[in-house]
Amino acid sequence: MPLRAGSAHARARLEAHHHLFASIAEEMGAALQRSAFSANIKERRDFSCALFERGGRMVAHAAHIPVHLGAMPLSVGEVLRTLPLEPGDAVVLNDPYRGGTHLPDVTLVSPIFTRPGRRPSFLCANRAHHADIGGAHPGSMAPVDDVHAEGLRIPPLKLVERGQLREDVLELLLANLRGARERRADLLAQLSANHVAAQRLQALAERSGSRALEAQAQALIAWSAQIAREEVRRWPARKVSFVDRLEPLEPGGAAPAIRLALERRGSRLRLDFSASDDAVGQGLNATRAVTCAAAFYCLRLHLPAHTPTNDGLFDALELVTRPGSLVDARYPQPVAAGNVETSQRLVDVVLGALAQLGPDLRARLPAASAGTMSNVAFGLALADGGAATYYETVAGGAGASSGRAGASAVQTHMTNTRNTPIEAFEQRYPVRLERCTVRRASGGAGRARGGDGCSKAWRFLVPARASWVGERASQGPWGLDGGGAGAPGRAWIERTGGAQQALGPRASFTLAPGERLCIETPGGGGHGRPRKSR
Repeated sequence: MPLRAGSAHARARLEAHHHLFASIAEEMGAALQRSAFSANIKERRDFSCALFERGGRMVAHAAHIPVHLGAMPLSVGEVLRTLPLEPGDAVVLNDPYRGGTHLPDVTLVSPIFTRPGRRPSFLCANRAHHADIGGAHPGSMAPVDDVHAEGLRIPPLKLVERGQLREDVLELLLANLRGARERRADLLAQLSANHVAAQRLQALAERSGSRALEAQAQALIAWSAQIAREEVRRWPARKVSFVDRLEPLEPGGAAPAIRLALERRGSRLRLDFSASDDAVGQGLNATRAVTCAAAFYCLRLHLPAHTPTNDGLFDALELVTRPGSLVDARYPQPVAAGNVETSQRLVDVVLGALAQLGPDLRARLPAASAGTMSNVAFGLALADGGAATYYETVAGGAGASSGRAGASAVQTHMTNTRNTPIEAFEQRYPVRLERCTVRRASGGAGRARGGDGCSKAWRFLVPARASWVGERASQGPWGLDGGGAGAPGRAWIERTGGAQQALGPRASFTLAPGERLCIETPGGGGHGRPRKSR
């Protein structure tokens, strides 16, 4: 239902419903965060929530994590294609080849029936990163070459059926995960978040009528599609290309390349990634859902601030990928780092291409940000005889723009999580955080400097098995319009006796009591040539 001149009343109604739907998603997130047990969900808020219309198109989401949100509609669509849904059902899945991102991101989808019928009127979903999903290494984020070593792959399964928790399904899942008590609590917290959405939507439907509410959801998607297509139509009708690379799998090896041919065609933006390299090992491959999320995010950056962020934005995008490539992984290609690292590189590639599309677009774009989520995961034994796993991403520097310097020590682009407070961290784990500071002067030089990265160091008090994944280790994030590159990231272990062991961009290792893991994250790229000093 496109809005026309004189439709101020229709727009006001849509604006109101946009905020109503989005507020429900935000309340879902608040319920999930309050109910969760793991530090990664409760403290770092590594989760996302959204609402969907009956066909599986996203209507609204909370201000959560872009890589989750842009990919989630594919998981919801997979649930609709796979299972008949009844009142009281809840479906769990994480399959990366069926709309998922990587295995630790577990999605829970619930149908919402606001009127009698065989099909739900709406659906809600939340996606949360669990601190372990099984596999060969604690934390399920180590570099491996097969998805089975990454963890448990869950196809769409009814975790709740007609209001009854499927204890058999839950028991099967928990038998394959480390820290089963914590995993169970987090799964039930996800379920509670979906209950909140169902209650709020049912209350809205009772007030305004279910059919009217469903019509507003459809109109909201159409409005966003209209805004997106009108914006894209104003861009130059040119074809441009851009290439960026990930860190090699082995020292001196070939660097896996993401290649994009971008073109504005009418009111749609065509992004062709088919020339990207074949899939590789060490978990670097992104699923098509992740690639969709990156394109969705980059388009949203260019739309007016009032634009409702929903499935309508996809109407202005045409995405071309090649199955079995670095950006369209297929079974059994590993994907753990594709969600956290390759997703960031996809954003760099799309923004780099858009910068070449025309001067107006270029003037609105920043230099490259850190380009990595700088992932740390570990598993260790606790004093009470139990075991714990932990996962976090570490902030880096944001790229500078023509108008201002990049922000320092922030999460950028496809991630939007927090750090774990030191008090909460040290209370839970026999590990001491001995350094957490800004990595000064790591941002790229320029008329506007790139933001600085972070420097962190953990001292382990008990033996641990850990993993590290961090891109931009050999070449820092690129600058724009003559700006300098940000400093590359690095990681190392300070072993007993003082020896230092450098870590590559992806590594798994053990730590003895008293040893330290240290990392420095990349700074952002600078913007513009530095002014000459007189």
